[in-house]
Amino acid sequence: MTTPEVKTPTGFADIGVPERIDAGLAAAGFSAPFAIQTEAIPVALAGEDVMGRARTGSGKTLAFGVPMMARIDAPATPGKPHGLVIVPTRELALQVSEVLGPIGKHCGVRVLAVYGGADRQKQVVEIEKGIEIVVATPLRLIDLMKSSECDLSAIQVVAIDEADRMADEGFMPQVEWIMRHVTAVHQTMLFSATLDGQVANLVKRYMKNPVEVSIDSPTDTVGTMRHLFLAVHHMDKDRVIANIAAAAGQTVVFCDTKRSCDKVAEALQKLGADASALHGDMPQNAREKALGKFADNKLKILVATDVAARGIDIDDVAVVIHYAPPLDVKTYLHRSGRTARAGKDGWAVTMAEYNQHTTCRIIQRGLRLDIQAPIEVFSNDVRLRDLFSFLENV
Repeated sequence: MTTPEVKTPTGFADIGVPERIDAGLAAAGFSAPFAIQTEAIPVALAGEDVMGRARTGSGKTLAFGVPMMARIDAPATPGKPHGLVIVPTRELALQVSEVLGPIGKHCGVRVLAVYGGADRQKQVVEIEKGIEIVVATPLRLIDLMKSSECDLSAIQVVAIDEADRMADEGFMPQVEWIMRHVTAVHQTMLFSATLDGQVANLVKRYMKNPVEVSIDSPTDTVGTMRHLFLAVHHMDKDRVIANIAAAAGQTVVFCDTKRSCDKVAEALQKLGADASALHGDMPQNAREKALGKFADNKLKILVATDVAARGIDIDDVAVVIHYAPPLDVKTYLHRSGRTARAGKDGWAVTMAEYNQHTTCRIIQRGLRLDIQAPIEVFSNDVRLRDLFSFLENV
């Protein structure tokens, strides 16, 4: 493979990243590794299996992507990729490939996203040309494997991203089926917000003496974002959201149902807010359009379900708003993890009605926060223009 000249090595060179990969990182605009990358990359470059505990936004894509590209030192033959990344959603498949693709372009590593809801034949044609790294959702990958259009016999490195989400959505049987068909000697990397339950079983069955790397405790994020619990009348919630977003910037609102997403997004639009729904009943091209506009900062508010929001991998989200308190801490953490990323500040705002204050206390206790009653607000409250003003009352 050709190696572009590197005039100024990046900080990745200091942790052992080969020159040709470092050149790709520099060309793609990456200058220094994040904490999880500093921990994971040297271990993975040494050939060890890696299990990493890190939440979305911590930089884990490069933590597994860089060593995977470094391991691949020859072009793939038609239909037989050398690297495999398994992800739970099509949105995440696209985003991982969009991160790794520009790096690979500069160091001779081709990356392809393979997922349902897109032109299957186009994906088959690209794989047949020879693709070094396939980033795939489980069901589409299994479909291609069963039709002999994607052969995993040459796989050298496997990365399983957001393994806990894979378990939550019932994809673990499919992931295990795929892993049983990776028959060559290979390295495995797994990243997850948690490493218990089905994820722990997956590690035990398919990884060899993995080295654990972690920058998070299981309930971490409390120190990287500010948490605000507001008491809001149900008829005033949409105006409160619009006012927060108008002042704070890009905002993700979580609703429990697809119908609620549509209703809230429509209400926000009627208030003049730049908002769009994001859920599984929307056509694939509509979801990709909404995510693309949000990523390009051309859309201020996304109103999403938990499943759809897994594809949101954007560093500039200023506020996450829970339209109602989540029923458990794990859901709260997954949702809130869309903000306070890449070293930036962020807010997690929970709106509670009068009968939901107990749920707020349960969340606060689980996060080891001071137990505080939600602060009563109305949509004309000037403090919504500056969320820091609420801290004066806490």
